[in-house]
Amino acid sequence: MTTDIEAFLSGDRPDHVAAYLSKDATDVDSLAEQPYASATEDGVLLVVPGDAGRAAFESATGTDPMAFASEAMATEGHVDRSLTDADCPDAGEDGTHELRLLFAFAEEQNEDVDGLYAEGDVIHAYAQCSCGTAFSEKWIAESN
Repeated sequence: MTTDIEAFLSGDRPDHVAAYLSKDATDVDSLAEQPYASATEDGVLLVVPGDAGRAAFESATGTDPMAFASEAMATEGHVDRSLTDADCPDAGEDGTHELRLLFAFAEEQNEDVDGLYAEGDVIHAYAQCSCGTAFSEKWIAESN
C-alpha cells in the first residue's frame, strides 16, 4: 500500500501539496492528530489537497505559501527527498541549522518545454532553516 507521501513524491498527487512544520515553527500536536498528517521526531508532515493544504500552511505558519515560495526561489539548497530534512546553504560548521518549514507541490510532466519538465513530473520544494534562510530545490519525481 502506497502512503500519501510516497504517492505525492512519485508525482501521483499533482493536486496535493506537502508541508513539513517543525515543533519550533508551530504547535504540531494538534496537526499530528489529523488523518492527513504524519508525526515525525521533530515535527509533522502533511499531504493535503491543494487549496486546503495552502490554507493549512498559512494558518499554521502565518505565512502565505506562494509568497514563501517566491522568497525561497532566490536561493538554491538541498531538500531531502523525505521532505523532513534539508541542508541550509548558509550552514557553517556550527551545526545549528535545522529545517523549520517546508512547502512542496508537484507539477506534471510537460514535454512542450525544455529541462526537467520534459523529463517527468517535477517536485518543487521550498524550505526555511531555523536560521531564517529560505531556499528551494526541484527534482524529477520518483516513479513507482
